[in-house]
Amino acid sequence: MHPIRFSKWYFLFSFIGHLYLKRDSIETYNFYVVYRKMGNVTKSELYNMSNHQLLANLGWQPLFQQQLSLDEWEECIPARIIEQYRSEITVSTGENTLNLPLLPSMPEMVVGDWILLNKENRFTRLLERKTCFVRKASGTKLKEQLISANVDTAFIVSSMNDDFNLNRIERFLALVNEAGAEPVILLSKSDLAKSPQDFIEQIQSLHGFISVESVNCLSKDSLLTLQPWLNRGSTIAVLGSSGVGKSTLVNTLLGKEQQATSGIREADSKGRHTTTNRSLITLKDGGLILDTPGMREIQLADCKDGIATTFKDIEALAAQCQFSDCQHQTEPNCSVQYAIETGELEQRRLDNYLKLLREESRNSASLSERRATDKAFGKFCKRTLEQSKRLKGQ
Repeated sequence: MHPIRFSKWYFLFSFIGHLYLKRDSIETYNFYVVYRKMGNVTKSELYNMSNHQLLANLGWQPLFQQQLSLDEWEECIPARIIEQYRSEITVSTGENTLNLPLLPSMPEMVVGDWILLNKENRFTRLLERKTCFVRKASGTKLKEQLISANVDTAFIVSSMNDDFNLNRIERFLALVNEAGAEPVILLSKSDLAKSPQDFIEQIQSLHGFISVESVNCLSKDSLLTLQPWLNRGSTIAVLGSSGVGKSTLVNTLLGKEQQATSGIREADSKGRHTTTNRSLITLKDGGLILDTPGMREIQLADCKDGIATTFKDIEALAAQCQFSDCQHQTEPNCSVQYAIETGELEQRRLDNYLKLLREESRNSASLSERRATDKAFGKFCKRTLEQSKRLKGQ
């Protein structure tokens, strides 16, 4: 009988190996020893197995491993983008941290992405994302902007002061729900709020099952309630406006001041930008937290499903309206308007729902038109190059 080769059983071994990643280092070591005795395993394969635990600490999951071919598993090195700058990215392989220049030939990437490197530590390809946060670029630019990728949980931070805004929280919820991550509302500055419970009840009125925590971002004890979301290898994004305490939250979880912080304006309780680049930071307990620059403007595009999930109560009511194209204004037998009259639904929530739908439709149409224009221009350039080559060959 021929000795068992590792490569023939790759998918079975990798699946079993993933189950062992949650165990302690002794059991993981024993797992490697067993398979060393099973046959002719190459040094490269053993290296990849030993590196599997380090990758799991970075958030490596079966979804990403399933995308690798056998050749890629043996020849390529998975790496995660942990920092992003204008002209380069910083990636981690679990053992090493590398800086890679951004080249025009590369796809658009963002912090949290998984990529493959060859043996010379050069970019090979981008892996398919589990989740991706996208918004329309701020201002008048007709372009999508990636915020983060492969996030498991999103902490939506809002201060319990004059800057508290349900409309803004619903906007962030639509963004998170579209991405496919789990939203958790963090109400910060609980030490300064006169009645935190009032703010919590306002959030719970949006959706009865939404996770909401009242925290003091300066207190380690106050942040202990967040531990269920900070497991080893879990990736958390911190979203919110400037000055709500995102960087303070990250610093307290880290136990040191890594992100710059600044106060709010006393006049309107609004904050100033302190974080200027996106970075993925490893916490002491093994979780990974992504701090993003404060975002005053979140323009939604290609976000219909996210809006529908965020406003599922209105969507359910709209399904009962007499007309399928009901605008929920003056139409007869409108279940949404009836819910407002009886106090079941707030007018504010309906107004915000309709506003976000109009915004999403407008931005999606603009981006679609821009994509079509770019595609046509690309075809024109390709035809021009082909004609130039034919003319030179004559």
